[in-house]
Amino acid sequence: MANYREMWEQLGMDLENHDNLCAVLPTAFGDVYLSQENRPESMDFWDMVVADIHGIRPAELIEEQKKGRKVFGTFCVYVPDEVVIAADGIVTGLCGGSQFWVPDGEAVLPKSTCPLIKASVGARLGKTCPFFRIADMYVGETTCDGKKKAWEILGKDVPMYVMDMPQMKRAKDVTKWMEEVEDFAAVVEKTTGKTITPEKLAESIHIINEKRKALARVYETRKADVIPISGKDALLMMQIAFFDDPERCAQMANRLADELEQRVKDGVSVFPAGTKRILVTGTPMAIPNWKLHHIIETSGGAVVCEETCTGTRYFENLVDETGTTLEEQYRAIAERYMGIHCACFTPNTERVDDILRLAKEYKVDGVIDVNLKFCCLYDTEGYVVEKALKEAGIPVLGIETDYTDADAEQLRTRIEAFIEMLG
Repeated sequence: MANYREMWEQLGMDLENHDNLCAVLPTAFGDVYLSQENRPESMDFWDMVVADIHGIRPAELIEEQKKGRKVFGTFCVYVPDEVVIAADGIVTGLCGGSQFWVPDGEAVLPKSTCPLIKASVGARLGKTCPFFRIADMYVGETTCDGKKKAWEILGKDVPMYVMDMPQMKRAKDVTKWMEEVEDFAAVVEKTTGKTITPEKLAESIHIINEKRKALARVYETRKADVIPISGKDALLMMQIAFFDDPERCAQMANRLADELEQRVKDGVSVFPAGTKRILVTGTPMAIPNWKLHHIIETSGGAVVCEETCTGTRYFENLVDETGTTLEEQYRAIAERYMGIHCACFTPNTERVDDILRLAKEYKVDGVIDVNLKFCCLYDTEGYVVEKALKEAGIPVLGIETDYTDADAEQLRTRIEAFIEMLG
């Protein structure tokens, strides 16, 4: 493993606290991931990335910055990567998924704020995550009230641009979002000093579509009766997808998909026959939040699909590539991203439709609806989701949790009982 200490010091990081974080992660990763048997060989790429997660990619980003490229840090699947890439910019995800960052977030945010927001703010203010130090600009969005206030705090510390997310999905709302995409493009052009042309935007749309197709190929294999990859490994792939170079991400996901497709043909499963198939739905699970998947998959279940932002919402549906003018391309981008069914919308019947569809496609035995504490959007929508699943005859378990391990044994008891109830 290379020594990145000088790089971290130049980024102004709190090295002492960062050492504490680095000391914990390998053990956690080993317990959750390396303890698995019969893992796909292609997971070696993601294992390598996690082993040096604060070194390899951050060093790449800094080298690109030296060439004049700008790095945009994002927190949500609604921010269109295509626009940044068309201006020769780089996108990196910034959502925090560790309890380690929460206390620094609570120094400026109410404790009743969701852990994802607290961790994301804490990772910046606590100076313990290089990605938060490297990004030239943060791009937020108005998907929830907690985020809107968090952007105001982060905006005092780093350049921040906020996209105004519509709350409904009428035709005029899609048009509004297209205007937001166009406004964002102007900001990106000004920040990078590069002009977005139809040719460059067409190329970036194709790059991100290919990434989505590759991730979708991996998920397609999880529909098979033979389960060729654990939910934990699929989740790790998705989490890293938010940070990685999109073309490399597509290459590695396609490599993994090749192996998984062969496993399905050969009848190679990572779970014993009869293991109950679980769909996880609800709030996103930012790296390194592996708690729920680990509990499910060490309690007799197998996670075969995630209807989350770190799951199908991230890659389903492509941007139409037929547009030849910027207006047509921005419209196509807006329509694709407005097809993501987040709980921030009202009404949001499409998300319920998605969950029922995915439950059928992935042949699940039960659904676990997970909500991060204090996320009132998904918590409130949980009533509608669970009602629809029960009416469809699909067993469902609602769970509220955070990033701590304080509730791990309680969750395990409930999940074991749920899986046992599935027969």
